[in-house]
Amino acid sequence: MGADSGRFRGTESRISQWLRRRPKSPGAEAEETARVALLLAVADAGMPIAPAAHPLGYRCSCERIGCPTPARHPISFAWQTQSTTDRAQIERWARSQPLANFITATGMIHDVLDVPLTAGRSALERLLAAGIDVGPVAQSGEDRMLFFTATRGTPEDEDEWWPCELDCHPETMDAHPGLRWHCRGSYVLLPPARLPGELDVHWVRGPEHELPDPLTLLETLTDACARYAGSAEQSELDHDSIAWPLSR
Repeated sequence: MGADSGRFRGTESRISQWLRRRPKSPGAEAEETARVALLLAVADAGMPIAPAAHPLGYRCSCERIGCPTPARHPISFAWQTQSTTDRAQIERWARSQPLANFITATGMIHDVLDVPLTAGRSALERLLAAGIDVGPVAQSGEDRMLFFTATRGTPEDEDEWWPCELDCHPETMDAHPGLRWHCRGSYVLLPPARLPGELDVHWVRGPEHELPDPLTLLETLTDACARYAGSAEQSELDHDSIAWPLSR
């Protein structure tokens, strides 16, 4: 029995190696090339990235039972120190983990203003119509829009800035259903990424756009969130749909 089991494992291992060596179809190779190019474009813009989990059907590749953020979290607990803009390392990750999503760590080079999709679309239209320089923008699933900005850094006088309640960390996102400001210690899922239910994260405006000062976008975004919250109240939506500005 032991010898048969060993032969079976040996055969299984050879099959696995053969499957990994099988040539990819031209379409799959083109898709992988485009994926790597998008990741490298983010790195070229100075935004550090690290590998993240990916969907397995409606589950998460981390195999944690009841994973609260399936396919949306880093693989490593050391994601902050692991995040990098090194092209060679990113290419190695992408080639060795072809199914992996990637996160970008915020608060070093860039921040992300994360708003409900309806509010984000309205704000983006208004910002562009006003001739305001808008940086990279991504759509995450069917419910959020991400505005990438330069980081606000760590000002000497923290009182000059908004309350820390605006800062959104991965474990506190449920407390910020409206505007979320990802800065120090946070991250967002980076395009291109796949989510459970055949959803994705994709660029609306790519990483080639220069990162703007977040304060140039904030007023329009908060106003759009307030309008969104008002319409949500009129539609008698639940509390989780209410934007942050109206909860103060």
